[in-house]
Amino acid sequence: IETLWEIAKTEVEKRGSNGTEGDGVEIGEKSVFFIGSKNGGKTTIILRCLDRDEPPKPTLALEYTYGRRAKGHNTPKNIAHFWELGGGTSLLDLISIPITSDTLRTFSIVLVLDLSKPNDLWPSMENLLQATRSHVDKVMMKVGKTNSKAASEMRQKMWSNMQKDHPDRELIDPFPIPLVIIGSKYDIFQDFDSEKRKVICKTLRFVAHYYGASLMFTSKSEALLLKIRGVINQLAFGIDKSKSICVDQNKPLFITAGLDSLSQIGSPPVPDNDIGKLHARSPMELWKKVYEKLFPPKSINTLKDIKDPARDPQYAESEVDEMRIQKDQELEQYKRSSSKSWKQIELDS
Repeated sequence: IETLWEIAKTEVEKRGSNGTEGDGVEIGEKSVFFIGSKNGGKTTIILRCLDRDEPPKPTLALEYTYGRRAKGHNTPKNIAHFWELGGGTSLLDLISIPITSDTLRTFSIVLVLDLSKPNDLWPSMENLLQATRSHVDKVMMKVGKTNSKAASEMRQKMWSNMQKDHPDRELIDPFPIPLVIIGSKYDIFQDFDSEKRKVICKTLRFVAHYYGASLMFTSKSEALLLKIRGVINQLAFGIDKSKSICVDQNKPLFITAGLDSLSQIGSPPVPDNDIGKLHARSPMELWKKVYEKLFPPKSINTLKDIKDPARDPQYAESEVDEMRIQKDQELEQYKRSSSKSWKQIELDS
């Protein structure tokens, strides 16, 4: 008769073998980290992917939820961890909380960009991707010190979406972990002037291709949300990897990583006689200058953007709120009395 300990040990080993493919890089539990534009629709996408019919609430800082799904009949359900960073670019320090040396190999990043606000699009994208990449690089170095094999497998995996004979292999710099870029609010974007749409589409295609990322546009349309859900399911549960492509700027873009090319994207949309006047040290910087010429970034005062959660009606607590009002009044009274005291001291002196 097996002891309870032996049964548990066998079960753990069985789960391990089910969740591990090849040489140990793929792990049964996966994590998807949603970052992106403030009020860009990240929560709505997560809820749709998890079949949760509830109104989305504003994400204040870093939120976590999870989902379970089986790959097929009579197979154990895989668990996917969903993390979401709120506040747009104002809480970049929180990126380091979910991505650690223990979890790095399971992580994918989903960057959601609000297409209806093109002037905020580049700074949001740049700040979030730079902060995420910087942290992932540090964690990868840490992993390399203790497990060089795992680190080298992760670096090789970065190139897995790009065919070995792809003409752009030497010209791109893949993101260290899987990345999907989603342009949200396509319903508003589709009414933009065609020249503006062309610049936004080409720029996002270049950025996605450069980072070895997938790119797709979505809105509240059920058909588009279903396509996005399929992509997220692939990241979270390894289900249904799509090979679709739509590069028509008059339709919602949908380009799986590795299927685009610099020759198809073309050069930055700027008159030939102007391109020589733009001084850039890299292709990414050139695209940024061309994009920001048409869509100059607004000055982002990120910290003032965050509402005080204590005053948010969804967190109302009558007794606590009454005490808070009383303390606020006492504080104001103290400020007034202090101000009078200082004025009196100035007069006396």
